[in-house]
Amino acid sequence: MERFLLAHGYQLGRTIGEGMYSKVKEAFSQKHRKKVAIKIIDKKGRPEEFIHKFLPRELQIITRLEHRNIIRTHEVLEWAEGKLCMVMELAEDGDLFDYLVREGPLPEPRARALFLQLVEAIRYCHERGVVHRDLKCENTLLHGPTLKLTDFGFAKLLPWQRQELSWTFCGSTAYTAPEVLQGLPHDSRKGDVWSAGVILYALLCARLPFNDADIPRMLHQQQKGVSVPARLGISKEGQNLLRMLLEPDMVRRPFIEAVRRHPWLTNP
Repeated sequence: MERFLLAHGYQLGRTIGEGMYSKVKEAFSQKHRKKVAIKIIDKKGRPEEFIHKFLPRELQIITRLEHRNIIRTHEVLEWAEGKLCMVMELAEDGDLFDYLVREGPLPEPRARALFLQLVEAIRYCHERGVVHRDLKCENTLLHGPTLKLTDFGFAKLLPWQRQELSWTFCGSTAYTAPEVLQGLPHDSRKGDVWSAGVILYALLCARLPFNDADIPRMLHQQQKGVSVPARLGISKEGQNLLRMLLEPDMVRRPFIEAVRRHPWLTNP
């Protein structure tokens, strides 16, 4: 593998992440004259659904996305031994989860600056018929002051000019909307909005709003609505946006375009 990548101009470095079916390594690119991230996927022994459904879908999606708040894919290389290498932009400052562990609750101006970039990335995707379906702090990377969305492994292309409800459970339970947890037909765009709400709560509170250790109890918490610790002094506008995003009724939950127009984002 190292010789294969070296022949293509990439010198492998340390491992910077590991997923269920992949490993991400840092590398230096002779072509781009800078460090990159290489996601290495070994297709051997992986589930048929992953090989024939999710992986081809991810490859189709990442090559059509180009936005400053989405990790760019430079190229995809396939090795004869069933390994796939996705050469991507490197976000040098790690993910949002580790950042919040270090920093704790963020001041509202900092949380707003980061969340606005997430909203722009989601809006860009939705406008192009792409739903992410696995939004979480670990999939939200930092490169200096810039937020970059990554990992489109569960992403899906929506049918052009018609609404299609989904039945598929995707993503991490703590970030998953109640309608998805209950196995109801759902609009995946609204699911992304819910997950964005969980990320905003994490930015402001440095913890997740719902405990996913007990799913029935978590569903009960979701229906009761979100609450924020008074000691954090979060503004009324910030709390209002959180309640909108974490609205358990999918019909009443806004689309991302309406989120972008919320006063907390437009009138800081």
